[in-house]
Amino acid sequence: METVVWSRPEAERDGTPLLILMHGYGTDESRMVRLFDYLPPEFTCAALRAPMVIGDHYGWFLLDYFLANDFADVIAATNSVHSWISSVRSRHSSVSLMGYSQGMAMASTLLRLHPADYKATVGLSGFVLENELLSLTDSFETPPPFFWGRDKADLVINEDATAYTAQWLHENTQLTARTYPGMGHAMSKTEMVDVSAFLRHYILG
Repeated sequence: METVVWSRPEAERDGTPLLILMHGYGTDESRMVRLFDYLPPEFTCAALRAPMVIGDHYGWFLLDYFLANDFADVIAATNSVHSWISSVRSRHSSVSLMGYSQGMAMASTLLRLHPADYKATVGLSGFVLENELLSLTDSFETPPPFFWGRDKADLVINEDATAYTAQWLHENTQLTARTYPGMGHAMSKTEMVDVSAFLRHYILG
């Protein structure tokens, strides 16, 4: 990855659990960096910048209003992130994923393609990709822990995408689902309290 912002200096990362943060479509890593102070300090957090230029910002793959995408772009972005994570994995006690909006699609796709490599996943105001090829690869020996936070009135993620996301998460993961009325298509401090509790429970024990 060309641009990564870390929550702690390199000399302090060894042996810590790693949390990968992925931003949404048409924004950048700064959106996720602002969350560092609200996440458990035991973690090393790494906020990644997506590779595709979208106006003055970035995205993981092209996306339209209906969340349609080119699956080849999805796989290319996912493989790139997974390869980068593999290059730093050995320094950390575990690796977990957190994605906002389109970043949740990235996080859940990474989990689906490499289920043994990620300890827990957090999805915020986002969606799981509905894709036949991905569905054929879904295979979890045990349901992985997954936190899904959103506002039911979020107008950005359409009803069909939300319905598929709910179905997939209930069928495939050990789901912790929380809703935050009035939050909109965003993230909140209250939500981060719940995310932190989830991470402490499943990663720190």
